[in-house]
Amino acid sequence: MNENKARSFPWLTIVLLIVLVIILAWSLNSNSNSDKEISRNELISQVESGQVAEVRTKGSIIYGLYVDSDLTQEQFENNGQYDFFVNCGYASEALELVRSWEETGSVVVFKTEAVGESLLSQMLPYIYIILLVCLAIFVINMLRKMNGKNMDFGKNKARMEGNLRVRFDDVAGCEEEKREMQEIVEFLKNPKKFTDLGARIPKGVLLVGPPGTGKTLLAKAIAGEAGVPFFSITGSDFVEMFVGVGAARVRDLFDTAKKNMPCLIFIDEIDAVGRHRGTGIGNTNDEREQTLNQLLVQMDGFESSDGIVVIAATNRPDVLDPALLRAGRFDRQIVVNRPDVRGREKILRLYAKGKPFSDKINFASIARILSGATGADIENILNEAAILAARDNRAIITQSDIMEGISKVTMGPQKRSAVVSEEDKRNTAYHEAGHAIIARSCENIKDEVQEVSIIPRGRAGGYTSHAPTEDYMQYTREQILDHIRIAMGGRAAEIIKFGRIATGASSDIKHATSLARSMVTEYGMSDKLGPVYYGGEGEMFLGRDMQSRNNISEHTSELIDTEVKAILENALEEAITLLRGKIKVLDNMATVLLEKETIYSQDVDELLAGKSAKVVIKKIEERDQEHEEEDRKAREEKQRRDEELARQEKERIEVLRNSAMAAFNGQSTQTSNDTAAKADADAKQQDIETKATATKSDEPITVLEEGNFTKSTPNTKDTDESNDKSDAKKQDKDDKTSA
Repeated sequence: MNENKARSFPWLTIVLLIVLVIILAWSLNSNSNSDKEISRNELISQVESGQVAEVRTKGSIIYGLYVDSDLTQEQFENNGQYDFFVNCGYASEALELVRSWEETGSVVVFKTEAVGESLLSQMLPYIYIILLVCLAIFVINMLRKMNGKNMDFGKNKARMEGNLRVRFDDVAGCEEEKREMQEIVEFLKNPKKFTDLGARIPKGVLLVGPPGTGKTLLAKAIAGEAGVPFFSITGSDFVEMFVGVGAARVRDLFDTAKKNMPCLIFIDEIDAVGRHRGTGIGNTNDEREQTLNQLLVQMDGFESSDGIVVIAATNRPDVLDPALLRAGRFDRQIVVNRPDVRGREKILRLYAKGKPFSDKINFASIARILSGATGADIENILNEAAILAARDNRAIITQSDIMEGISKVTMGPQKRSAVVSEEDKRNTAYHEAGHAIIARSCENIKDEVQEVSIIPRGRAGGYTSHAPTEDYMQYTREQILDHIRIAMGGRAAEIIKFGRIATGASSDIKHATSLARSMVTEYGMSDKLGPVYYGGEGEMFLGRDMQSRNNISEHTSELIDTEVKAILENALEEAITLLRGKIKVLDNMATVLLEKETIYSQDVDELLAGKSAKVVIKKIEERDQEHEEEDRKAREEKQRRDEELARQEKERIEVLRNSAMAAFNGQSTQTSNDTAAKADADAKQQDIETKATATKSDEPITVLEEGNFTKSTPNTKDTDESNDKSDAKKQDKDDKTSA
């Protein structure tokens, strides 16, 4: 990669710029006195008229001094100052002209200096030629690169990933889907196992599900489990403004995949390129349809693509072309639904790894609260909870952080700084208390109220968060009516307490009206209209559904409106009746909300059990103190743990330093010992040689090896006695010689 960057560095451009700057500077310097330059004819005319006093030449240039000049002759002759100059072009011409004036005595000639052209002046024409050639090469390379990019339009934009670390264990909440995909993994690992039995593995698998359910992660897990290359691309990457580019990219993608078989191709949002053909306005064959045709051919046409499994994901399977879904192409569709309560709990625990959560958090209850949430929603909620804890400088993530994260993701952040009047606060408190009491009092649904708050959030002045304790695949008529009663609970509380209504119930009425209309027009739950479908408010696919809209008569429309109105009015009356029987609970809950602004599930249950507002407020304060104490202990534990880790790290560094010093000292000591031993051995060897020379005796002298010498301190007394004995022997020998 570094070599490619070095090659692509624009050295030629930089060199050209430097040369151009040098030439420009030279040109500016040479033309700095251009205002004193006159023409040759003008100079001759001035000489003939006697205006020129003195001239001098330097190469092809004539410098001159006027008769009435302000410059002195010394400045002209010695300092190089002049009044004008003429460039004759050639030195010979300038010299000839000056000599003719000198002979006639027209002017005084100071000196003539024959100077050749400078090296830069001589090279300037060649530099111009080189610059033109370099510029031409530069332009040609640029055009070639542009043409190369134009030819790269047909290259696919798929990103190839190998050795993916994602496994099925990293995907939670879709156990059935993983079992379905296990066959694809087995085929990619051992295709011979299937081909020997004559089995044909599906070439294409279509993952269908809402956004955020983990379709892309599931495809990566398949490639990771099988250990095969993973090509990922989106449907919009095929489509370009140029005709034929999409089809060329499809061909290039499959050609690349064939070189890496077995492999897996993942096309995300395939509905961008695989929409139903012939549904556009005018029924034209556009670029998208050509791309789709090429994809159909590559998947199950004349082209053989065995060993390539194509997985696509979409959340709009209804708009896909039927040819794309037939057998041999995307003949296996796997619906990746939103996770159930057990799946959500597994996802919570999966994303909770590595985060310091409080021991009091109940993931099972949180999973029940997050009914209808996808894996992406859960990850986002836990991330928001961690951010909230870090923002408050807390060491652990608590249940309240998660609840606040849920509310922040679904409704937006709290607006504590909003200025709200006491009257609005009181109205909001009774409104939200009405919702909470109705939600906990309905017999057909068992919703758990997680949070009630009068703090503005998003567009709401307050909110009541409640969710079913169980996941429902379908709802009965009585359950839908209970949900309408809950929506009307806020308006009912306002009517009971204040005898008036406010605009705060607008979103509740809209939600209740939508449920009532669906009961009448879609679910067939009206006695007057019967089990007839009168059309919902689903999205219309332009070009295919324009002629398939249901027509409803005016009489039927009137009956629908009447029935919807009756359902809403009955629900409001029932909510008022229910709240009148629990007026004391309504007052206590509103009082607590005005005092604490936010209450949770346990607080609602205690108020419904008959506890007074003072008792509930006291318990909320005690719970807050417990949370603070728990956070304090967690912070101290974290500090102690950090200090222990720092101490261990310090000890480890000290041990390493001591080991290094010990090794260094040991080497130095060994070197010193070796040097001292060698010096001692050399000294003893020299002493022996000296003795041998002094005695000159025929007796053999035994010399110890150098390695046998050890470091010792010499004994002065022994040395003196040896010297005396040697002297005595020498004297005795001399006496014998004399005799």
